[in-house]
Formats: sequence, structure tokens, C-alpha cells
Amino acid sequence: MPDPMRPYGGENGADRVKRRRAALVDAALDIMGSPDGGAISVRGVCRQAGLTARYFYESFTDVDDLVGTTYDVVVLDIAESAQAAVAAGGSSPKDQIRSAVGAIVRRIDSDRRRGRILFSQTLLSGRLASKRMDAAMMFAALTVQTSGTHFEGAAVQGAAHFYVGGLGQVLSAWIDGRIDCSDDELVDLCVTMMYGAVVELLPQNVTGVE
Repeated sequence: MPDPMRPYGGENGADRVKRRRAALVDAALDIMGSPDGGAISVRGVCRQAGLTARYFYESFTDVDDLVGTTYDVVVLDIAESAQAAVAAGGSSPKDQIRSAVGAIVRRIDSDRRRGRILFSQTLLSGRLASKRMDAAMMFAALTVQTSGTHFEGAAVQGAAHFYVGGLGQVLSAWIDGRIDCSDDELVDLCVTMMYGAVVELLPQNVTGVE
């Protein structure tokens, strides 16, 4: 039997598996991230990726496994974009909020598929619900990590979950067309609302809040 991992056409077996896996994830992103949030199946995702079913099972155990992996890929991309923007931006709370929100909104606007998978309420499944809860906890933890120098005590925990939940709802409405505005207008709106809460929570001795 031929070795499936042998080099072929200048590409080794591991690279071929990686390429096919990426194609399946992108196909799942196309299907789940479409405006109507299409149902996903092994046959459908393989057709979209131009692969046979046997290649699906070399990387994923079932459709739920693919859905979870696709969600994780999207979350990691968004989180890295936000973290990089915060690191490159100003150090005040308002600067950090604008950097993070701006990065998230513009990344989603550049690829609406990602936003729909993360936030759209028209795309629901048990696996996505679980993944969204995990992602909310992760983004809240990142918010705590970023804002810990500004907030004290329980304020940082409460604010982090408030921000993540509220931002998710606003982005969901924007993606689904229930909020009609540009990405810049959306960023301004979110920063205004989130910063208003920051002003109330900041200790009195903190300077540089603008």
C-alpha cells in the first residue's frame, strides 16, 4: 500500500494533511458564516472544499469537531488582532478600549463570516453555544489582564463581563443588520458606552483617563 505521507508533487504528507484541514475549516467558515447561516454536513463541507469524505476524517471525528475547530480558529484570530492593537496603542483606559474595539470591529467587517460565527443569533447550535460561553470567559479574562492596572477589586471582574456581553450583543445586532451604521460609527458608539462605565469605576487617584 502506498505511504499516504510520502512526498507527492513536491509536497510532503504532513503538509498535504495541513492544507486539506485548512480547506475544510475555510469551507465550514463559508457555510456557517453565510448570511443565512447554512446547516453544515460532512458531504456539504467536503463538496465546498473540493475533497472526498475520507479526507474529512483524517482531521476531524465528526461535524461538531469541525465546528468547534472553526470557531477556535476565528476566536484566536480576533483575540490576537485585539491584543496587538492594544499593545500598539495608548496606555489610558480610553485608548485601550478604542484600540481593542476598533481591531475587533474592523477584523469582523473585513470578513463578515467570522463575525456571524462569533456573534450572530441566527446561527445557533449546542456546540456553538458552548464555544461562545468559553470565548466570553476568555475575552473577559483578557479584559481583566489588560485593565488590571486601572481597576481595583471586584470592579475589574464585573466590568470585564459587562463589556464582553454588551459588546457581543451590539456586534450581533450590527452583523444581522439591526444596527445600521458604519464601522467607524460603531466603534465610536461602543467606546462611548464602555468608557462611560470606566469613568464611574476608576479609583479617584487614577490619572490620564482620557
